[in-house]
Amino acid sequence: MFVPSQATARASVPPYAPVLVALPPTAASASVLRSLRAEGMRADLAGDGIAVLDTIRAAPPALLVLDVDLPGPEHAAVLAAVHAESPSVPVVVLTPRERRNAVIAQLRSDRDDYVLRPFSVDELSARIRLRLRLTGALGHTLIRRGELVVDTELGEVTVDGSPVSLSPTEFSLLTALLTEPGATVSHEELANQVWSEPASPNLVQVYISYLRRKIGPERIRTVRGAGYVLEG
Repeated sequence: MFVPSQATARASVPPYAPVLVALPPTAASASVLRSLRAEGMRADLAGDGIAVLDTIRAAPPALLVLDVDLPGPEHAAVLAAVHAESPSVPVVVLTPRERRNAVIAQLRSDRDDYVLRPFSVDELSARIRLRLRLTGALGHTLIRRGELVVDTELGEVTVDGSPVSLSPTEFSLLTALLTEPGATVSHEELANQVWSEPASPNLVQVYISYLRRKIGPERIRTVRGAGYVLEG
């Protein structure tokens, strides 16, 4: 159970690092994911323990959020496997109060953390940012594409030295475009990274147009039938 965030937008939109959220697949988990993404996080959902382990082995995230009631292998086994296979990945465990002591005994004091259920998205977001900062995954990173500069921790954007105000969705879209210089990002990739629910190509195009107005139309090039390239 969780309490939705009361914030509709934030001046600071961290973090840029990818976060894997392992929650039972319910309407509530979709809401958690949507709320975290609205705060600018690159959050993906894993609905069971097997999916967590498959993701950890294929492409370890910067942080794992793990619910103790996740379907599949018992959470302690999943946690132990994550510790063994990807020791650099910090874990935030979601647990009811009555299981707190058992969970604390399974955590690494220098890297992991826990949040009691019911929880608010604001609290979870704050714990995520703190863990990433303490473990060095959340640095004060500036990414430059020509005269476009993105501060991925503070969620700040400047163009030609002037600050640009972006909505959380626009900022998430911009960071999704910040792949390898010159790389094409498809409609599907943008939809999956920015929206927690299926997004049509038309919705992606609409937000691309919003972003172009703010950072300059020449900075986002359309590759017909493939996606978009952030120039610079």
